[in-house]
Amino acid sequence: MSSKFWAELSNDYEKLFETEIGYDVIIYAGEEQYVKEIHAHSNILSIRSQYFHSAFSNELTEKKDGKFIFKKPNISPQLFNIILIIIFMFIYCGNIELKNLQDPDVLKLLIAVILDKKI
Repeated sequence: MSSKFWAELSNDYEKLFETEIGYDVIIYAGEEQYVKEIHAHSNILSIRSQYFHSAFSNELTEKKDGKFIFKKPNISPQLFNIILIIIFMFIYCGNIELKNLQDPDVLKLLIAVILDKKI
């Protein structure tokens, strides 16, 4: 029974992320006309990520209309969907799926996230 509960809970969090209901975080990836955005929930990000926990605790973090705003020009729109699939699905659901990614995409993701450089 407990494995069924955890599977359902994971599915519920995935639905929450996909439907964007009640989001209070906007993350912009890319720059100029090549910007995409992701919507998320500060409470989930804060609990699951020390980076976001620190960011939400910082009074200097940009906020507009009650939503936290993060701008990541170093992450290209091409990597945006990879980030959605890998990082946010892991944060929300505890699942990570790499089998459909090409090696260059994984390398670009690592460079962008770890080194915080524009690629």
